[in-house]
Amino acid sequence: MPSRSGEEQHPGPRLWDVAIRVVVSLTTAVVVPAVLLWSMLELFNVAVAVIAALAWMVIATGWRYATKRPVSGLLLLTLGVLTIKTAFTLATGNTFVYFIQPVFADLAVAAIFLGSLWTTRPIIARLAPEFYPMSAAVAAQPRVRNLLRRLTLMWGLVVLAKGAITFSLLVTLSTADFVLIKGGAIITLTLTAAIVTIVWALIVGRQQGLIQPK
Repeated sequence: MPSRSGEEQHPGPRLWDVAIRVVVSLTTAVVVPAVLLWSMLELFNVAVAVIAALAWMVIATGWRYATKRPVSGLLLLTLGVLTIKTAFTLATGNTFVYFIQPVFADLAVAAIFLGSLWTTRPIIARLAPEFYPMSAAVAAQPRVRNLLRRLTLMWGLVVLAKGAITFSLLVTLSTADFVLIKGGAIITLTLTAAIVTIVWALIVGRQQGLIQPK
């Protein structure tokens, strides 16, 4: 059907397809590394645990490249950070730095998210096309622009909360308990934010005729 501007507006992807992209991305970059880290720590030791988590990220990224699938920015960011952390931990044997580093990374990422609110294109506007093919015309729609800015604010605050949770648990729990409880808490927080993002985007997308319901 024609858009308000008179241009032909093609129907967007189905809601199910968008949801699958989000779930796969979060599972690959967040859930599986956390489960591997905890299980290998329980079965073996820290060195095996950090190598297993890094190996998973390398395999996941390599598989997407080999099959010519798009590699998300979230996956590349996680791989880069994990590589640095693992190398430092194996070289020094300092596990505290391995687990405290995400706190500083979260502060930096939150600053980037919140700082981008003062630019014409906030961070979520740059990441959104990985999950929903979005033209410049769609991104320029007032309701879509407001959605992207509000989601950027929300995720900036979520990342700040993630850093605070990580730090508080790290200084109060043993390594094994920290990995288990922190993993569960961060996964829950991340998935909750992802659900809010999907529902919020669904409401706006349907209002704008951008997402097919099935």
